[in-house]
Amino acid sequence: MPVEGGSSSGSASAGRHPKQKRKAHSLSIRRTNSTEERPPGIQRGDMLEGQDSKLPLALRNNLLDLFGQIEREFENLYIENLELRREIDSLNERLTGDGQAVDGGDPTKGALKTKASHSTSQLSQKLKTTYKASTSKGKIGGPRNFSVATWELWGGDSWIVSSFKATTGSRALCQLLKEYIGHRDGIWDLSVTRTQPVVLGTASADHSALLWSIETGKCLLRYAGHAGSVNSIKFHPTEQMALTASGDQTAHIWRYMVQLPAPQPPPDVSAPCDDDQDSSDREEGEVDGEGPCEVPTVRVATATLKSHQGVVIAADWLVGGRQVVTASWDRAANLYEVETSELVHTLTGHDQELTHCCTHPTQRLVVTSSRDTTFRLWDFRDPSIHSVNVFQGHTDTVTSAVFTVGDNVVSGSDDRTVKVWDLKNMRSPIATIRTDSAVNRISVSANQKIIALPHDNRQVRLFDMSGVRLARLPRSNRMGHRRMVCCTAWNEENQSCNLFTCGFDRQAIGWNINIPALLQEK
Repeated sequence: MPVEGGSSSGSASAGRHPKQKRKAHSLSIRRTNSTEERPPGIQRGDMLEGQDSKLPLALRNNLLDLFGQIEREFENLYIENLELRREIDSLNERLTGDGQAVDGGDPTKGALKTKASHSTSQLSQKLKTTYKASTSKGKIGGPRNFSVATWELWGGDSWIVSSFKATTGSRALCQLLKEYIGHRDGIWDLSVTRTQPVVLGTASADHSALLWSIETGKCLLRYAGHAGSVNSIKFHPTEQMALTASGDQTAHIWRYMVQLPAPQPPPDVSAPCDDDQDSSDREEGEVDGEGPCEVPTVRVATATLKSHQGVVIAADWLVGGRQVVTASWDRAANLYEVETSELVHTLTGHDQELTHCCTHPTQRLVVTSSRDTTFRLWDFRDPSIHSVNVFQGHTDTVTSAVFTVGDNVVSGSDDRTVKVWDLKNMRSPIATIRTDSAVNRISVSANQKIIALPHDNRQVRLFDMSGVRLARLPRSNRMGHRRMVCCTAWNEENQSCNLFTCGFDRQAIGWNINIPALLQEK
């Protein structure tokens, strides 16, 4: 602000003097306190001797004292949080022993806290978009630092404990099966093969897709044909072929051959863990067990689909496996012939970037979701007529919309809701599930129609088709995801029912879901 005349300048200078005196007084007190903590016989001037600086010695003393106090404050806060974490773990163990279940306070209750939760959801969406855009350009160094540092700020608050997340009921209904660790960056998507041998596939921001043995957790094969983040993976319904979508603006079809290792005895997940190191905070070169560098690698695709002008965010096989559909940030979905890689149709109409696409398991139907808050149903059952219906049931980005085996569509959104729709009457949802966090790529079990919701807040919740909550997967400092959960996938082969989840903590997790007990609890 301009100052007119010498008197004004003098008055302004005079007005600053009292503040300077008070500040100097408080600094002198701090200097006295910090001096008592120095070893006897060592003066501040001796400690600063030999250091090149133009600052006066007294000012440097004050600065060092202040920084020392800041360090001690942070140290005290860190110790307090460690103690709180130990107390919460102890209380959870006692509650488990007593057969009680306590659910902590909902951080989104109250007007002010609801507003803060909404801001967090918006921040998470911005970070996810920025990250996928940057990794799509092949710049692996910068984005990887982003995932460890910046993502730690928004989603890494797990070191400040949350109250009583893992309940006795959840642990009895949902047991940890296996952890799949080997990716060097966040995992966006995962899928289970539909043919023998049954393996798990994961798609990661580290530009690779990995195939895993479900029983042993061993990495069996690595696909490294993409030049950008691998955003989705889906398996052919009858052949050993995989379809991956990438930030390099292409989708790849590639063949795989794997041999399953001998099964190993299950680990004792109830035993205490001596190493509580967060797997998402490991150095980039650290890989547990059979890492990607130690397994066979496929680098050349059988077919490359490259008609999009933006990030390809998802892809899926149409029934029969002769055609595939891709969804892109160029606001279009493309339909291709698998045998010739020829572009058959371009599906346009969305006003913003697409976020997901899904095909019906038995009919030639496609559903695409978008950031424009809508999802669209495309009907290819009649070769001469390709109809489209637009659904506007959400108020924020529709992160995914999936078909069930029957006549339902389930949609999830960043508006923290999940809606169940009837294909025969899509005017309004038949059920609405309201949650406390943005919902990512959902999945529905084929046999029991149980909806698995992965959340930005690291939780995974299970609901039935009528919107009744069935369970929440256990999560603690030793179990579950430590970052945003991106996707879920079911496997109901044989007599067991397994749910797989993946997240930005670079790991996928397999869970054994006790369906009879789950439905009995309902």
